Amino acid sequence: MNQPLFSILIAQYNNGKYFEDCYKSIIAQTYQNWEVIIVDDDSTDDSVAQMKKIIGDDSRFKIEINSENKGCGFTKRKCAELAIGDICAFLDPDDAITAEALLVMVEEHKKHPDASMIYSNLLYCDEYLNVQQENKSRKIENFDPYFFDFEGCTSAFLSYKKKFYDQTQGISSYLLRAVDRDLLLKLYEVGAAVFLDKGLYQYRIHPNGISTNSNQDKAYFWYWVTVIDAAKRRNVNIENLFVDKALLSRREFYLQKEIDSYNKSFIFKALRKLRIFKLM
Repeated sequence: MNQPLFSILIAQYNNGKYFEDCYKSIIAQTYQNWEVIIVDDDSTDDSVAQMKKIIGDDSRFKIEINSENKGCGFTKRKCAELAIGDICAFLDPDDAITAEALLVMVEEHKKHPDASMIYSNLLYCDEYLNVQQENKSRKIENFDPYFFDFEGCTSAFLSYKKKFYDQTQGISSYLLRAVDRDLLLKLYEVGAAVFLDKGLYQYRIHPNGISTNSNQDKAYFWYWVTVIDAAKRRNVNIENLFVDKALLSRREFYLQKEIDSYNKSFIFKALRKLRIFKLM
């Protein structure tokens, strides 16, 4: 693995307007032995045309278009299947990576030949890719059958060796969200995970993000789908984990509602007693 080919995988749907920043961050890489696989999920806007205009005749970029809208899982799985690089990593078309991201990852993979994946820190950015803060990942214990990353220890930029991915079932094509989590849990099962304490991925926060704002609840649902799938593969019972992790937030929500209701009722009675409210 001297100068391995690095496959940058981009699953795209209606995000052409942000792609120029993504493209510039790829072109600016200090490591130059790479390819880009773009799979468009039958966009309803002119994203593909915008991307082709930006890319021009650069043969390192390859674009495939789904015949119909298939969803994120199907599209990312197709990206992974089309990749021929020794090392692969997903990059969303509305995000970007730092100029040294590929070089740093390649060097880390050389140091850790038994690692299935290497993950780093996330840089939260505003809509214009101005960094707001760094989300720190942390080192995890390997080969724990009950590891599902509930605490969010891992994050992007995450790269993996293709030979390890080929040992998994591959990304589940039916997933609509939490696809990166599905990939992470599957790679975790076939090789070691290595943490790299560097911010390499610029994550753009905007209203249309698949796992942001109003989509957060849906993302949480699909996250649990990937956890249940992983538990089946590992032959472990996660009933108690589900009660502790998934239902706890619901209990806290209803408890807070009861407290709020009680407080409002108490205040209302007090105000009535002071004759601030008229009796109807």
